[in-house]
This record gives sequence, structure tokens and C-alpha cells, in this order.
Amino acid sequence: MSQPRPNESSPEPTFVSQQVSGARRYYLDLNPSEESALTVVCGGVERMTPEYEVARTQFPFYAIEMVTEGAGRLELDGNMFPLQPGVVFAYGPRTLHRIWTDSIHPMRKYYLDIAGQTTERLLGEAGLLDGRPLRVIALHEFVEIFESLDREARSDSEWTPDVCRSLAELLVLKIRQRTVVEGKTMSRAYATYRRIRDEIEENYMELRTAEDVAAKCDLSPIHVSRLFKRFGGVGAYQFLLRKKMNHAAELLIEERLLVKEVAERLGFSDAFQFSRAFKRVYGIPPKELSKVR
Repeated sequence: MSQPRPNESSPEPTFVSQQVSGARRYYLDLNPSEESALTVVCGGVERMTPEYEVARTQFPFYAIEMVTEGAGRLELDGNMFPLQPGVVFAYGPRTLHRIWTDSIHPMRKYYLDIAGQTTERLLGEAGLLDGRPLRVIALHEFVEIFESLDREARSDSEWTPDVCRSLAELLVLKIRQRTVVEGKTMSRAYATYRRIRDEIEENYMELRTAEDVAAKCDLSPIHVSRLFKRFGGVGAYQFLLRKKMNHAAELLIEERLLVKEVAERLGFSDAFQFSRAFKRVYGIPPKELSKVR
């Protein structure tokens, strides 16, 4: 029988880090059957606090984690690796691992915990259990899958476990499809794309348009557009806008700012312009998001 989900009167599992400044988490089955092929246990998205550090010698499930913002470091079985947007890694019950965030640029990362008899083979075939992280392109495609998992996990229908299992399998297949191979896809063009992306990550509050991004990187807008469509799957402006709206959502929920206050802080001319941009990204107006506070 599945373990009840944590709620306000039930503390979260001990393996869940509390060193976060904001998180959305869901729990499906904290006591998965040993007979199951693949079970989604839990998952979510977290923004690290500057002092975030996790060190584990054991873990009850298999975990997939993907960095979408910020920077950090990862140690897997004694080997150290840098973490940045587009890096995905996994670990299992026997994997020694430590995760740190950069204190100046804290990470935001999605995670998915799974269990079952086919889990180790599934992750192994994707190269996720080779003792090193992988790098993927078209990060927005993975964000969509993680967000779909979050949405479906909260639907509470009889089909929820099956839908989430299918999405977990899709996530792993997508990792196999979109993994960047060192020395092959990691070309000079990709390095330039990473430089542009890093510039947006660092300065999205000051940047207004794709032309601003191109000027900041000493490139033509056409070149920037081509690189983002090739490696990111979306335009530079769409990526910049999502960065701004991610920050806006945090201001609305965590700092409880008014819509007009968020619009002003992000540099929009008025609340209407901001609300239109917010709805373009999330599909709902910001005032609807404020209701979850």
C-alpha cells in the first residue's frame, strides 16, 4: 500500500533537503512495491539557498536531477564535476554523492525519484549510471516534461501512477535523444551558445530584447537566433522572457508582491504589459498565481 503524502501535519521525508528558498514537491508512492517494474516515488523543483550542501552515503531510491539555473558542484563516487544549466545526473541506493551550490549563483534544479525492477537498466542504457553527469540541449523540452509530471502527480485520478510512469520513461528517452557528446556536438558554435545563455542567466533583469542580448555578446541578432534555435529549441527572447517570468513567479508567491510591484521591479512599462507576458509563458494571468499564496 502506498504511504500517505506528507502534508502540513505530516513532515516531509528525511531525504528531502530543507536548504531551499523555494520548492514545489509532489509525492506519489513513498513505499513502492518491490514487484513493480517502474514506480514514480516523488519529485519536484527546488531553488537552493547559498549554503546548500547535501552529502549522502545511501539513498532509498534512484534519482534523476537536472540543473536549469545557477551553478554548483557534484561529487559522484569520489569524482568531482561542475554543475550548470543543462547538466543532468543520476544516482542510486549505492551511489556516494555530494551536491553543492554556488553561493553567488544558487542553483534551481528539478528532480525525480523512481524505483522498480527495470529502473537500473533504464537509467544505465541512458548513460546515467556511468559515474558522471551528462549535458543535454533543448532544456525547455525537459522542463516541460518535469512540469507535466508535477501537474499529473497532483491530479489524483486512478490513471495518475500510469501517466507519471510513462512521463518518467519519456524523460529518460529524451535524455538519450538530447545528450551532447563531448568532441562531437560540443563545437565552437555550442560554446558560443553557452556563452550567450550564461549572459542571459547572469543579466536577465537588465536585458529587455534579443537585440540587447546580441549587443551584450558582440554578436548579430541573426546569429544569436540561429544558435538558440539549434541548441536551445527556442528563441533567445523566449528564453529571456521565461527567465524573467520564473523570477516573477517567485516574487508573487514567495515575497507576496503585488502584480504592479513585480511589473515595476522587472522593468515593464505597466502591469498590463507584464500580465500579458506572464500569461504568454504560463498560460494564466499573474493574479491567478497569487491565489496559491
